[in-house]
Amino acid sequence: MNTAANVSSTSLSQPVSSPTVLAIETSCDETAVAIVRGRTVISSVVASQIEIHKRYGGVVPEVASREHVSAVSTVIAQAFDEAQPPVGWNDIDAIATTCAPGLVGALMVGITAAKTLAMVHHKPFLGVHHLEGHIYASYLTDTQLQPPFLCLLVSGGHTSFVQVKGAGDYVILGKTRDDAAGEAFDKVARLLDLGYPGGPIIDRLAQQGNPKAFPLPEGKISLPEGGFHPYDASFSGLKTAVLRLIEKLQNQLDLQSPLDKDAQAEQLPIADIAASFQATVVRALVKRAIACASDHQLSTLVVGGGVAANSELRKQLQLAAAPQGLKVIFPPMKYCTDNAAMIACAAAEHFAQGETSPLTLGGQSKLCLTEIAQLYTDGKAEDKAFSTAAATA
Repeated sequence: MNTAANVSSTSLSQPVSSPTVLAIETSCDETAVAIVRGRTVISSVVASQIEIHKRYGGVVPEVASREHVSAVSTVIAQAFDEAQPPVGWNDIDAIATTCAPGLVGALMVGITAAKTLAMVHHKPFLGVHHLEGHIYASYLTDTQLQPPFLCLLVSGGHTSFVQVKGAGDYVILGKTRDDAAGEAFDKVARLLDLGYPGGPIIDRLAQQGNPKAFPLPEGKISLPEGGFHPYDASFSGLKTAVLRLIEKLQNQLDLQSPLDKDAQAEQLPIADIAASFQATVVRALVKRAIACASDHQLSTLVVGGGVAANSELRKQLQLAAAPQGLKVIFPPMKYCTDNAAMIACAAAEHFAQGETSPLTLGGQSKLCLTEIAQLYTDGKAEDKAFSTAAATA
């Protein structure tokens, strides 16, 4: 008897209120696997590639893909080894992976691994939007969190203000028109020759500097009818302003360009530049987040993405939110950067609603958060695809 071909549709698509999900995250430079039951993390393992990409000054897609291929099987095994309480494949209700947005080659490593596991172990498969994962990272902190709320998504590739109405139900209220906040941090760190990744380095350095040392432009977005967009922002002009500031200081100090590292460290006020830049970015984000929450009568603000780990952003958001009676939720530091626990949590919400993804799902470099519905079916299409594929296996 072909047992794979005789798996019932009910066993594949039946909703579970607190499903146990194994998730894989390979969208960029972290190979991560986690097992989550509802909103409780059973295990979470991350194999970082940061040290590998440092030598290049940023993520090299081909290198990232190769590293994912090398690490993914080991990280999956480690997730089971570290699970508390212990779990086996019989305990897993569904298998999920990040499918968009991200580096397509990197995404396909996780997608291929997840589909293979789904086929071998006869489990439903779910693709998850990476940014939705960052929203759900805070569900791991506050297990009672429920929509509606505002989410400030701040990462290397995306910065947006999102009204969360439910799983897969999002309204983008504002965003950056060019560089995301994390991207701006990395680019300014490169201008200052600080290394990669730039965000944590600037955060640490800024604590030694004066945030009021150099006034910098905030990057407002003009409207055709006059005035400025209340929530959208731009950071490309800020990056250019920092470059001009560095060039001006170099000329004043008679330093060579490109920057001489030793002379720069001794003479340029790098800490003040870093602090002034960071303060400008944080001020722009905080002002818009508070306005979004107030204008849309949202009493909870959730922050997600790598920049959510920034100490100044955390401090200033809390200070600005308190007088407004606005509750601010930050995920733990380990869930700010890319991880699979947040992917599993998001998948669990969709699976609990009876949603799964077709085995034909591929990776996408870009996918708007408001287009998540295209990733899921009600489970019936997945059952049919699974049964057809399993019967021919």
